[in-house]
Amino acid sequence: MSEACIKIPDEYSGYALSHFCVPKHYEHDLENIMIPWGLIQDRTERLARNIFQDVKDEPLTALCVLKGGYRFFTDLLDKLTTLNRSHGSVSVPLYVDFIRLKSYENSDSTGEIRVVGGDNMTNLSGRNVLVVEDIIDTGRTMEKLLAILAHHQPKSVKVASLLVKRRPDSTGYRPDYCGFEIPDKFVVGYALDYNEYFRDLNHICVINENGRKKYAVPEGSHK
Repeated sequence: MSEACIKIPDEYSGYALSHFCVPKHYEHDLENIMIPWGLIQDRTERLARNIFQDVKDEPLTALCVLKGGYRFFTDLLDKLTTLNRSHGSVSVPLYVDFIRLKSYENSDSTGEIRVVGGDNMTNLSGRNVLVVEDIIDTGRTMEKLLAILAHHQPKSVKVASLLVKRRPDSTGYRPDYCGFEIPDKFVVGYALDYNEYFRDLNHICVINENGRKKYAVPEGSHK
């Protein structure tokens, strides 16, 4: 990695829900707030500055990993375009593209990774690509995506992930730019979901058992 993550220790208990604003419909579904929205924004601004300084005047294609990465992607690009306006001597031409990876159902990996849009990336050939992801879990999903990207022969590929989870089954993969390294807990919010719920939560929170049960995919409805 080009920099160290902010490491959140395993014993970290987070913030009480009563200390911040949480949608009423999720009040009974969360253990705590792990990373408040404002801290996410400040850390994202620093990542944008580091990316900007590394890229300089080179054109950059930012590849958003949907759906979970869309808020981090949007905020990161907003901060990069702000830097473009404020640094007269350096300006980074930005392009955007999107891909969707599907690997989770309930709180466990299904063991399969479905890539949507992987056949439409020929336009990345010869470009500097920044893959923007919400979270690196085991690392297997990102390694598969990077292998697919390599077939399209980009000039360079770097990865920015807001979160990296400490897991015993991790492949050891680490992104070039990392916001926070977090304990092995299932987190939601800031576009990270649990079966499509919690994307409308600003903070990154730890889901509780009540939330897991309430929003679980019913048995027999798996596609």
